[in-house]
Amino acid sequence: MNEKILELINEKKFVALKTELADTMAADIAEIFDELDEKNTIIVFRLLPKDKAADVFSYLTSQQQLDIVSSIHESQINEIIDELYFDDMIDFLEEMPANVVKKILGSSTEEERKLINQFLNYPDTSAGSIMTIEYVDIRKEMTIKEALEHIKKTGVDKETIYTCYVLDDKRKLEGIASLRKLVLSDENLRIEEIMNEEFISTYTLDDQEEIANLFKKYGLITLPVVDKEERLVGIITVDDIMDVIEQENTEDFQRMAAMEPTDEEYLDSGVFTLAKQRILWLLILMISATFTGKIINGFESLLQAAVVLMAYIPMLMDSAGNSGSQSSTLIIRGLALGEIETKDYLKVFWKELRVSIIVGFILSVVNFIRILVMDSVEPAVALTVSVTLMVTVIMAKVIGGLLPIGAKKMKLDPAIMAGPMITTIVDTLSLIVYFNMARILLNI
Repeated sequence: MNEKILELINEKKFVALKTELADTMAADIAEIFDELDEKNTIIVFRLLPKDKAADVFSYLTSQQQLDIVSSIHESQINEIIDELYFDDMIDFLEEMPANVVKKILGSSTEEERKLINQFLNYPDTSAGSIMTIEYVDIRKEMTIKEALEHIKKTGVDKETIYTCYVLDDKRKLEGIASLRKLVLSDENLRIEEIMNEEFISTYTLDDQEEIANLFKKYGLITLPVVDKEERLVGIITVDDIMDVIEQENTEDFQRMAAMEPTDEEYLDSGVFTLAKQRILWLLILMISATFTGKIINGFESLLQAAVVLMAYIPMLMDSAGNSGSQSSTLIIRGLALGEIETKDYLKVFWKELRVSIIVGFILSVVNFIRILVMDSVEPAVALTVSVTLMVTVIMAKVIGGLLPIGAKKMKLDPAIMAGPMITTIVDTLSLIVYFNMARILLNI
């Protein structure tokens, strides 16, 4: 399908292209825009039917949206904005330059401006920033017949009608009613007789990661958002939560790789931007690695007495880093999915301790035999290296399991305690253990 549309664009068969676009899904059209230059992007967008143009627009990247907005008339911009769901419009405005936002706000009514500004002022990672105001509300005094007629009249422009929200005169949320239950119940019953008064809700300033966990835990499709007075101010839909989950996962991967998180796509990012993301943590890790050099210098006399010890430093440091990274990765993921809480630190400690003893013992035994057979060194040296390996693995796995929990406890992202950070810490500790173990076992 994409190849056919691209072919029509290249051959400038715009009449046939317009027909083809009308029969193509909005998400598929948005993918095609990734392969177009700015000029063809504008041409294709102008050929889209009005209702489909807004759908496609919501799927585009911020830069593509900016290119389109900068190239079309203000009246066309307003048409697109009017067709967008409210939460998509807020997402769009958050990414646009101030002059574009000012232009759009200038053509809005006073009530719309007030509402838009309210949404734009919510913290980026809060429930308020991802909710939409396009929901169906009903009253408990209504009969089911009246409620269904109300849904038919007002539901056309709502983002979802599958769950209806029962409000009182002060817009306080009293219960919810599914469309399925409304359709299947006696139309003469009142809403208060069939509504569910036990429901899950969230507050406008709650963190989006916690909200994503609620969707997963309770299998939600929508989630009502209330203010401090329990008044309904919006809802969050599952499609928005999927975006949040993808964003949070991306941030975790970036932090685990010792990089500053960014929303920009890799190919759209400039080299200086990418370098800026990476340099800070690399500098921190490089400077912290100087402790390793100071430790080696501090035991210089010991190394001169047993030069063979130098050969095993890389293996010990690698094993320590790898062991710590294994544990930290599992714990970070468990914290992100809500499978592990900060109160579980003793359980994590006990489990990682037992795992590390098993793993460390097997590695040290294999390593002891390998060194004796392949390196032909004294048994005392092989014992020193192997005992150090076991102690290091135990230490690395316990630290790797507990540090992410400590970060979470201090309101930090546990992902910062991933591979690079854990490796730097346990590398330093492994050298201290190694040289002290050598001093004791080799009597140097």
